[in-house]
Amino acid sequence: MTNRRELITRSLGLASIWVGGGYIGQTMAASENPGTSSIDPLKLVNPEFRKPLESMISAGAQREGSMTAATLPQFREGAKGFGRPLLPAPAVIKRSIPGPKGAPDVVVYMTGAEPGAAKPAVLHMHGGGYIAGTAESSRRDIQDLTVEHDCVAVTVEYRLAPETPFPGSLEDNYAALRWLYTHAAELGVDRARIAVKGESAGGGHAAALAIAARDRGEIPLCLQVLIYPMLDDRTGSSVSVPPYIGKYVWTAQYNRFGWTSLLGVAAGSARVPRGSVPARVQDLAGLAPAWIGVGSVDLFSNEDLEYGRRLLEAGVPTEVQLVPGGYHGFDLFVPQAPLSIAFSQSWNAALKRAFGSQQVG
Repeated sequence: MTNRRELITRSLGLASIWVGGGYIGQTMAASENPGTSSIDPLKLVNPEFRKPLESMISAGAQREGSMTAATLPQFREGAKGFGRPLLPAPAVIKRSIPGPKGAPDVVVYMTGAEPGAAKPAVLHMHGGGYIAGTAESSRRDIQDLTVEHDCVAVTVEYRLAPETPFPGSLEDNYAALRWLYTHAAELGVDRARIAVKGESAGGGHAAALAIAARDRGEIPLCLQVLIYPMLDDRTGSSVSVPPYIGKYVWTAQYNRFGWTSLLGVAAGSARVPRGSVPARVQDLAGLAPAWIGVGSVDLFSNEDLEYGRRLLEAGVPTEVQLVPGGYHGFDLFVPQAPLSIAFSQSWNAALKRAFGSQQVG
């Protein structure tokens, strides 16, 4: 049976890559980070994670490349039908729920619903740089959540940029959160134990949603699980990073394109839409507790560590895990590596603690 690593590796032969639930384009594009360095970026990659990169380099898959509006359809096309094989159970149910006012309905996929129960719940948002990826490809991920935590798990088919700039995707995700909360009895959800989770851009969506939930004061969250989240448009634009950081998988150029598409203004601009960039939100007090994890050579490493520091300073219970030598999506490339297993166990443990710390009712 084809596993996720095999699917990723196979896609690399097409000079494309699937990461964090999203299809992000030509693989191994050289970062456009300014400056030069004598440091070999591959040597900074943990030995546990090097084999896929070495295979791509030896096969000539490493190439210069950029993401543009002209090439975006190609990136998205590769995402269709992409994802791990589903488990026989639990069943995955597709629902269409009311969308934001004046906007289309929102499609969600759900597992674990049990009317009359009082289960914890996870609202999941897929990755893809804000511009690609599908919730449909995350169906196995929500099955795994339900199996591991005996929870209701929902993933959202939010609208993508640039066709739908901010706040369209945020409002889609909030509509799904509101639906999960207001239909708690029907779905078997304990309203006091709802968490949000996402990887890469999905982690950015989860962080923005947690901020919106706090500001609107309608729906409490027990945890935000942010897996190498995309939090700051300034990374790789107005804020440079060393040339050996963000060298693989998701580069500074990709980051500029993704953020510019979402914001409707150039990434790194002096002003961006309010609430669109979690790292630019000044007041982080009162947010849901957070788990943040990222690899040390991921483009997002500095912004994720800084966000975790600011959450702690704001009095938000926060756990931050920095994986030595991990690049973006390392746990998907090498899921059986000891560090990948420990990474997964860590965020799952955080969910278990959050779900166990609230009284059912």
